[in-house]
Amino acid sequence: MKIRNHKKALLATALVAVASLAAPGFASAASPNAVPRYADGKIRLDRVPGEKGYWDKPGATSLVGKGVNVAFDANGKLKNIADAAKVAPFQPWALALYKFRQQNNFVDDPMKVCIGSGNPRQMMTPGGVRFIQDNNYQRMYMIFGGGNHVWRTIYMDGREAPNADEVTGTFLGLAVGKWEGDTLVAVSTGFNTRFWMSNGGLPHTEGLTLTERFKRVSKDVLDYEVTIDDPRTYTRPWKAGWTLRWVPGDIQEQFCETGRE
Repeated sequence: MKIRNHKKALLATALVAVASLAAPGFASAASPNAVPRYADGKIRLDRVPGEKGYWDKPGATSLVGKGVNVAFDANGKLKNIADAAKVAPFQPWALALYKFRQQNNFVDDPMKVCIGSGNPRQMMTPGGVRFIQDNNYQRMYMIFGGGNHVWRTIYMDGREAPNADEVTGTFLGLAVGKWEGDTLVAVSTGFNTRFWMSNGGLPHTEGLTLTERFKRVSKDVLDYEVTIDDPRTYTRPWKAGWTLRWVPGDIQEQFCETGRE
């Protein structure tokens, strides 16, 4: 009987050991590049307790349709203006305005007079971004270092995005979000036209709808994808995307006015 009980104890110990190898906590400890998660398994888009860091080093300088191969400089200016029509599926008036801005040194860029940018331009502006996940109030806050150190709210409480024609437009619009697996999906409507949504001068109207997808694919890499849907400006919805990298430290204060001094 003692031998049988001893064998059972050994078997139980072995099963516990195997289970611990498969547990999420063990995987996170074993792999320094694993995506951090909360205790309930939900993904963390921000730092873990005791860590300093934020997302920066955007992998794009201007919006361009996925699969389109054109070259830009650091400010979103096309290396070859003949490529303008390839950038996005423009309506004729929008292509004409885009070319004008490209050929005239972005003369009407609102950021030249310190009018803040909206999304997705903020996601390609150096200076960094943090995600503050407020699970108690069902909101996600994004704090940006670049531009004018702005912040935005993504409501995670199940509400629907408002009809763009029924709200007063703002620079950042109103964003509602949800989780699709490990991907945060945010739909934003209700924009004004006082900002540029991208370096390089891509136009938009108040009818713009943005669908953004944020996915932390590893500890140090964040995938960002945005779908632009604005029938008054573009002939069809189109997508762009790039990555951001995790940078140790804290976001530094930065304001447009400081750069103009």
